[in-house]
Amino acid sequence: MPTPTFLRITTAALLLGAATAAHAQTSAPNRFLTDSLDSYVRRGMRQWNIPGLAVVVVKDGQTVVQKGYGVREVGKPALVDEQTLFMIASNTKLFTGTALAKLDGEKKISLDDRVTKYLPDFRLYDSTSTRLVTVRDLLSHHLGFKTFQGDFSFFKSNLERADIVSRMRLMKPTREFRKDYGYCNSGFVAAGEVIPAVTGTSWEDYVRQNLLQPLGMKSTFVSSLEFAKQPNIATAYSNTFGPLAKVQFDNWDNMGPCASMASNVSDLTHWLRFQLDSGRYEGRQVLPWAALRKTRDANTIISSRKSPLFPTHFVTYALGVESADYNGRQVYWHTGGASGQVSNVCFVPEAGLGLAVLTNNDNQSFFEALRYQILDAYLGVPYIDRSAQLLARRRAGELAAGPDPTLALAARVAKKAKAPLPLKAYVGEFDNPLFGRIQVTQKGKQLLVTLPTHPGLTATLDYMDGQEFRATYSDLVFGVLPAKFEVENGRVKSLEMRANDYVEADSYVFGKL
Repeated sequence: MPTPTFLRITTAALLLGAATAAHAQTSAPNRFLTDSLDSYVRRGMRQWNIPGLAVVVVKDGQTVVQKGYGVREVGKPALVDEQTLFMIASNTKLFTGTALAKLDGEKKISLDDRVTKYLPDFRLYDSTSTRLVTVRDLLSHHLGFKTFQGDFSFFKSNLERADIVSRMRLMKPTREFRKDYGYCNSGFVAAGEVIPAVTGTSWEDYVRQNLLQPLGMKSTFVSSLEFAKQPNIATAYSNTFGPLAKVQFDNWDNMGPCASMASNVSDLTHWLRFQLDSGRYEGRQVLPWAALRKTRDANTIISSRKSPLFPTHFVTYALGVESADYNGRQVYWHTGGASGQVSNVCFVPEAGLGLAVLTNNDNQSFFEALRYQILDAYLGVPYIDRSAQLLARRRAGELAAGPDPTLALAARVAKKAKAPLPLKAYVGEFDNPLFGRIQVTQKGKQLLVTLPTHPGLTATLDYMDGQEFRATYSDLVFGVLPAKFEVENGRVKSLEMRANDYVEADSYVFGKL
């Protein structure tokens, strides 16, 4: 539509004045960051019980904040600084998506090629999906699975990537292919396997050579095991099942393309500048803009409804990054969740704004609140204390949920009821086609479950009532949950177990052999 004549500004002086004012508006220090950030972060860390946090903010090509707060490990004096490493977990996904977009731009693959072109043995549960599934589908959560489906089988397991990709054919989808969104970690594992199939270079080496090295990200690691050996790392904590406690670092290396990377806010500054400068870094085009743009093109609708809390109306998923409107600007971000550590990486190219928040307690929403608070400050949203807002919603949710289910399980165990069968009747080997085999043995007045595909992981079973036992996993992250035996004519037929929702929400039925 032509602009009405009375709205056209043709005076050079007015144009110059407008440009000067716009430059002053974007370049002026943000008052929230200069006046309130430190107190806001320290208060939020107390409210949410976070030992350590690091944050970076990039604006118009300049780093305006890059600092750490709190301690790396509770009870020790070492402070978090801009070099402290945290696991960035699923923020790995955009590195994988970007690597594949680069190969697409170089005509070495097409994102819309069938996966079987590169991985001939790849199969999904049904033949139609197998025939149709593309590389883009793997990166866009199009497979019809529930969120985290299959992860109890794969997470912290000794399965190789090829084993994980092969077992995807055993995962029965509950939703429609290419219609319903279900966050799928194993899809990114399969997508990552396309890289060595095409280039002869491992996913790890390809990401290092084509992204980390050109961007000068010398302190970013693609391996969880490499990260755990470094001197300046944030210890992982959780208070999901009681008081704040140290938890084991996740080893995501077998699922590397979806979650194995670790970084710090110093290095993430480079990644943000690259994203905000259309694929350039320090004047050099690291990735063609056409390829970078493909990582942001919406492939999956997550939501098309107005948020009750934020100035957002839609959320979509691209190639390892989410996108939404936010008070009239398009925002890109992804969160990352590892045991004891959660992170957020976000950029708003229209505003020349990028930020990252890294934390070392996984049972909190402050890493999100701080992101929203910084977005509000720069994008003209009237001040709302986002930490207080999310904390109130959390407490309301806890009240609505009722008593702590872990305490309820403990109360059932405390009754010291007698199991309907001798404990030795429950002993044996059990199997689930996707997960594999587990062993149940007797240990005094308890049962012990050993999970061979998950080295070092066990679950202690304490009898409660009926045929239900309380399962307490040796790795706190897997949770404290009920486990149920099915008994028929006095003989045990199966054992149903599950893990914490952080791992996977579905239960697994293991048939007795």
